[in-house]
This record gives sequence, C-alpha cells and structure tokens, in this order.
Amino acid sequence: MVGLLAANPVVTRGLLRDAPRSLWALSREHPDGWGVAIREAAGWAVHRGTACAQRSPEYEALVRETRARVLVAHVRQKTVGETSLLNTHPFRRGGYVFAHNGTVKDLAPLDARTSAERRAEITGDTDSERLFAFLATGIDEAGDVERGLVAAVRVLHAIGDLGSASFLFSCGTRIYAHRLGRPLHVLVRHTALDPRRTPTVVVASERLTDEVWTELPERTLCVVEDVGGAPAVRLL
Repeated sequence: MVGLLAANPVVTRGLLRDAPRSLWALSREHPDGWGVAIREAAGWAVHRGTACAQRSPEYEALVRETRARVLVAHVRQKTVGETSLLNTHPFRRGGYVFAHNGTVKDLAPLDARTSAERRAEITGDTDSERLFAFLATGIDEAGDVERGLVAAVRVLHAIGDLGSASFLFSCGTRIYAHRLGRPLHVLVRHTALDPRRTPTVVVASERLTDEVWTELPERTLCVVEDVGGAPAVRLL
C-alpha cells in the first residue's frame, strides 16, 4: 500500500507502475485486487478492481495518466474475505479512506468498541473493514480525527496478540500512518527550498524506489500534513 501527499498534483505513475517495487510489481505477490483513491476538488474518487493489477487494463489506463496531490493506493493479498469489490481496499466512508496491511487475528475487542452506526456501514467480510469501523468510531467519539485516531491506537496497543494493524487513513487533507506488525517506510522527495521541484511525502509498505527511505519504528503513529506549503511528517 502507498499514501502520497504533495504540495501540488504530481505524476504518480512511477510509484504505481514503473518503479522497481511499484504496486504493479508487487501485485505478483498481492494478486487479489487493487484500489486507488485520489482526492479531487469534489471529494474522493475511488477506483477498484478485483483482478491482479498486472492483468488489469483498467489499472493500466488509470495509472498512465494519474496526477494527484493526495492519494492512497493498495494491492491486496487476501487473508480474510473472498476476492470481491466489497473486500477491496481502499475503503471509503464519507470523507475518509482507509487501507490496511496485515491480518487482525483478534477482532472481538474492536467489535466491542465499534458503534452500531459504524458496524452498519460494513458491507464486506474483511478484518480490515472492521478495523476501519473501529477507528471511525473513535473519531466520532472524540469529535476530531487526530484525537480519535490517537485514542483508538492506544486501544490497539493495549490488546495482547492483536495481529497486524499497519494502516493508512486519510481525511483528504492529511494522511495518518500507523505501523503495527507490518513495515512502513517514509520517503521525503524535495523540499520547499527547491522551487523547481514539488515537495512530496510518500508512505508505503515497501521501499518502492531506489531512493532513500526511512523505516518507521514499530507501534508508530504519524501524520503527513501540509506545513507552510510543503508536506511534513509529524509523530503522534
């Protein structure tokens, strides 16, 4: 999975198709569907398919032309739930999108802390969508995205053998990244000091390119946000 936040829309073909470990390349190992959520002026445009990205004409056509300022994308290797559009990441609920890497083995503590309203929004049968509902419940209760995610992640960390809950969560203006059980890496491309380039931050489950990536420590929650016209990473 990959999340991108840039100061202005940038070409994403490298990360999604052409890089040595692009999502297209990774789909050999994660063949059970693909999804790309792009933040547009009117809200999220979410494109998904159940084919392997390498065998999907729709994926090829989409990534050939895509430019984005905020993007969350995913290729799936199914562990819980069949191959279907309902089970394909990223998931969207209103202004939020969510992608998950790993398997949550113990869902009971999360289900017990998920509101009836958020449970009713679940349409598939993945652990990932139930994790999303749990996080959204925390945000609803806090009345604030950041406070709600911080509180929800504390609950995740307090559970014993939860499994893997590395995720990307975006409200459209920020991307929140959490590592638990599966790696996450951060790439900072350019800064506001170079007016010829577009400052960009990428968070991904793999080092997708040959650039210098920084691996996030286990049990880290961070946010990628715009600071003075350039994206920056802040630990929470």
